[in-house]
Amino acid sequence: MAGIRTLRALVLGAGSVGGLSGAAYGLLNGQSRRARTIIGKSNDLPRNADGVYLPDGAGPVTDEPHDALTFAVLGDSLAAGLGAESEDRLPGVHLARGLAEESGRPVRLVTHAISGSRTTDLDEQVDVALINPPDVALVIIGGNDVTTGMRVGTSAALLAKQASRLQRAGTTVVVGTCPDLDIVRPIPQPLRTIVSRWGLALARAQRRELDRVGVRSVSLAALTAPEFRERPDELFSPDRFHPNGAGYELAAGVLLAPLCDAAGLTTGWDLLAA
Repeated sequence: MAGIRTLRALVLGAGSVGGLSGAAYGLLNGQSRRARTIIGKSNDLPRNADGVYLPDGAGPVTDEPHDALTFAVLGDSLAAGLGAESEDRLPGVHLARGLAEESGRPVRLVTHAISGSRTTDLDEQVDVALINPPDVALVIIGGNDVTTGMRVGTSAALLAKQASRLQRAGTTVVVGTCPDLDIVRPIPQPLRTIVSRWGLALARAQRRELDRVGVRSVSLAALTAPEFRERPDELFSPDRFHPNGAGYELAAGVLLAPLCDAAGLTTGWDLLAA
């Protein structure tokens, strides 16, 4: 999620929808500038560790086995792993290794996620993924839609459309719904409450639209936010906005079981739905 620098758009949206007074608008506008100053703008690109991971934990390896399961990651900076300290700590790597261990098959990780992406950008990522449709795909997107003020209904409908494209190509799709931005402490109150409510509304809309098209979803807000609130110094990267390696490991631990269940790789998993 690289959209903090555009929080002013959210303030404008709040003003038009809620009829903010001049004083309230000034307060929120000032808070958005303060948040941008504290967080800053990262010029770092997410690390990449695409390749084949083996059931014994080895990888990435250069020789690709013929029976490798292809696992694609699409979405924004959270999907790409911006903030992770090393390649081994990327969420895609955690999940590729987990899928390999649970399935007993090699897993080829392919990352299409791009930092700063909104749901309107997802179609280009899906276009590339469908050149060689993956067996399993994880999508995490929505945070930048919130911080740029995209309409909730529009965002959720676009997500369902792109997830359906993957599904029609034979890909098993799981979506991590929009996280709760209340955990981002550099966003001051009451602005943080506004973005939190907007993000949670988007997560609910994402789930409804995904349920409609038969795509599974996992609530990142419900399943990870409590830990991030309790342990921010342990789970956030230095920008205090993106997770660090430990934060991504926590998220991967929440996502692995639904991915395995959706792909039919194991039995007995309880699906953690959004």
